[in-house]
Amino acid sequence: MKTMFITGASSGIGAATAKRAVEAGYNVALAARSKDKLDGLVEELGTEQALAVSCDVTDFASQQQAAKAAMERFGSIDVAFANAGVGASGSGTAGGKPEEWDKMVRTNVLGVIYTVKATHEAVIAARGHFLITSSGAGRKIIPGSVYGATKWAMSGYGANLREEMRDKGVKVTLIEPGMVNTPFFDDPKPDAMAADDVARAVIYAISQPENVLAGEIWVEPLNR
Repeated sequence: MKTMFITGASSGIGAATAKRAVEAGYNVALAARSKDKLDGLVEELGTEQALAVSCDVTDFASQQQAAKAAMERFGSIDVAFANAGVGASGSGTAGGKPEEWDKMVRTNVLGVIYTVKATHEAVIAARGHFLITSSGAGRKIIPGSVYGATKWAMSGYGANLREEMRDKGVKVTLIEPGMVNTPFFDDPKPDAMAADDVARAVIYAISQPENVLAGEIWVEPLNR
């Protein structure tokens, strides 16, 4: 049975993807800081197929430990989904807060690269798949958006990683969602997509034939 390693797995897109992955026959290693939320999700998914690992994605050693725990439990990491991300309360550069920028860059940029590095050997050994949650904000110009800049960075990194991995038989997919109604936002976004809409895009990417690569999936609400 294949295994998917998911960061930011305690809620939103990560949790929805975990549910879809288990339905598709995967084991899931769920990494996030909120261990209590992860434990509840593991209970829902079943302890035979799901593992909760406390992990700070901004700490490379923490990610290494999480990946090690997944390998010890399931024996492989076939899919690594670098999904953890945070936003900021301030608007643009003038209204932004440097301490929030620091957290955003460390989570949205370094955290993703750390996930790839921590799972690198296992995914290559499995001739597996890396997925990165970027954003529509990494393809559209949003005035002053520092968050958008971190996602543009991930669009570039994902494209570069795709070429690095190509001759190793490893796939790399950028998942680029528009607005999703998740805990990422303080207020509900009723016109946005559900987290499960994005999760189904992830499952689509990893379900393609061996010779088919879905390199980028941009999914957005129809009426936004």
